Amino acid sequence: MKYVTYLRVSTQKQSKSGLGLDAQRASIDALVAQRRGRVLQSFTEVESGKSSDRPKLASALHLAKVTGATLVIAKLDRLSRNAAFLLTLRDSGVRFVAADMPDANELTVGIMALVAQQEREAISKRTREALRAAKARGRRLGNPNGAAALRRAQKGNKASLRVIRERADHHAVNLRPVLDSLSDEGIVSLGHIADALNERGMLTPRGGSWHKSSVRNLIARLDAVKG
Repeated sequence: MKYVTYLRVSTQKQSKSGLGLDAQRASIDALVAQRRGRVLQSFTEVESGKSSDRPKLASALHLAKVTGATLVIAKLDRLSRNAAFLLTLRDSGVRFVAADMPDANELTVGIMALVAQQEREAISKRTREALRAAKARGRRLGNPNGAAALRRAQKGNKASLRVIRERADHHAVNLRPVLDSLSDEGIVSLGHIADALNERGMLTPRGGSWHKSSVRNLIARLDAVKG
């Protein structure tokens, strides 16, 4: 069984001193050893628990998805306070286990995420009710710059598409060494490449299995990135 591990500390001081990390690594090592697995790579994030910006987590999830490995989170005890973290794990499609709570898994995170989602919906409902009450009192609602807002939304959509393309490019670049290795082995046809990628546990950008068409798209994207 392949594993990718993710550890988090709150301060640079903790990161340098190893305070807290030693215990996390020990629990991870014990879990991996118990399951007779091997760690492909370990990621350590230095972030506040309140922060939703987790670049190391994104890298860990990406590697786990590409290799078909299971993501090991060292500590899940405070995860329920961070909805963004929960939803990132839930939507990643990556197999998941927590070292400090071995019985927790994707289902646990999914349930916690649903609770977080329910809370957000409750907040949204209270907001709508407050707006209706304000309108009933005669307060003017709405955006006087509606056209400008639509233009901004269009720009935002373009930005989202750009992010998706960049992620797909990054995924393709990560697989370039794998394709080079397959070529050295004489595996060059689309069908044989797809079979080899599936046998090695490599996943498509959407987390699925490889086919001739997806391999063709991968090669085309690599050629475009190279160009």
